[in-house]
Formats: sequence, structure tokens, C-alpha cells
Amino acid sequence: MKYSKIHIAKEAIKHKGFLKKVPDIYRMLKMWRNGTYKMKTLDIILPLLGFLYVLSPIDLLPEMMIPVLGLADDFAVLALVIPKLIKEVDKFLLWEAENRIKQNQIVDAEIVS
Repeated sequence: MKYSKIHIAKEAIKHKGFLKKVPDIYRMLKMWRNGTYKMKTLDIILPLLGFLYVLSPIDLLPEMMIPVLGLADDFAVLALVIPKLIKEVDKFLLWEAENRIKQNQIVDAEIVS
């Protein structure tokens, strides 16, 4: 059975919870880019390179020549990239929630005259 790279990527993206986090990933990238959210550049670049590798027609182990191993390397890359990205998004969501709490804190105060 032959699969295209796009089909493989769609199957791998079915990782539990990944699709639900796409809007959060977008928001995280947007806030990182405008400087609101700080994170290591490498934590953004590595997942991006992993996804590009899977979608790229250039492959270390081509599916045409070595069908089983050709797919296995793509799945291995996604198996490393998706959990890393989800971990980063979870850190972002925690940071976002903490900032929301800080902005909404009300401090009891007494007016002294």
C-alpha cells in the first residue's frame, strides 16, 4: 500500500490533542513573534523543521526505495516533534493563565485620609 507524504502527515497529526491545540500554537507563535511571550528560538525551529522534513519530497530514507523504513523515519520525526510542540504549548497556556490571573487580581485597600 502506497501513501503520500501528506497522507502520512495527516495520520501522524492525529496525535491525541494535537488538532485541538492548533489555535493555541498559532496564538503562542504570534505572541512569541511580537515579544510578549519569551521562549527559546530552538523550541520553535525544531518542530518546524520536523514538519518540513515530513512534507518534503527529499528524504533520508525514500519511501520509493525502502517502503517500510521510508515511512518509519517520517513517523519517528513526528513522534519526536509533536510531543515537544505540545509540551511547549502547555507551558504557554500556563503562562497565559498566570498572566490573566495577575491582571485580574483585586487587592483589598482601605482609603486613609
